[in-house]
Amino acid sequence: MSLTDTQRAIHAFLAERIEADGYAPSQAEIAHAFGFSGVRAAQYHLEALEAAGVIERSPGRARSLRLLQWPDWPRQLDLPANDDALQLPVLGQVAAGVPIGADIGSEQVVLMDRTLFSLTPDYLLRVKGDSMRDEGIFDGDLIGVHRTNEARSGQVVIARIDDEITVKLFKPTRGKVRLLPRNPDHDPIEVQPGQDFAIEGLYCGLVRPHG
Repeated sequence: MSLTDTQRAIHAFLAERIEADGYAPSQAEIAHAFGFSGVRAAQYHLEALEAAGVIERSPGRARSLRLLQWPDWPRQLDLPANDDALQLPVLGQVAAGVPIGADIGSEQVVLMDRTLFSLTPDYLLRVKGDSMRDEGIFDGDLIGVHRTNEARSGQVVIARIDDEITVKLFKPTRGKVRLLPRNPDHDPIEVQPGQDFAIEGLYCGLVRPHG
């Protein structure tokens, strides 16, 4: 039984988490990591992995999943041409700590499954830093960015401050803009009067390269 790219990506994610934590992630954690709207999508892909003979689950037992086959591919894969494939450029780095200069200029172009993302992304940025750790965004992740200059309070945005790029939680209050980390070890960023500030896009999911 052949697997879709999403299923191969989940297989690699399971291996990564089992190696790191000693146990498999929950369906809710899988859904969050892949930007699914609910756990049913995660359950569907796990059922496909089980049918393919690469994982085994024990019904009624939490985190009982174990791998029967370990993946030998990275999560970042070329996809066959199909309606679910997106061709996305990787445009340098975005800081998940303090803002850093964005290395704009495509590192590469990859084909990704659109079902990995909650919104259709226009490009990918590589994350540097851990200030969005509690949002499930880690150093080295590739995040999908839906290009827009509008955002609602509480959304995770990719913002430009004086030609530097950062990913943060958007919190406008009383005429001021605050960009909040999701890691208590990092300080919020408050946009100062006179700074060149713009929202570049909305975070819409991630890909975590394996290895």
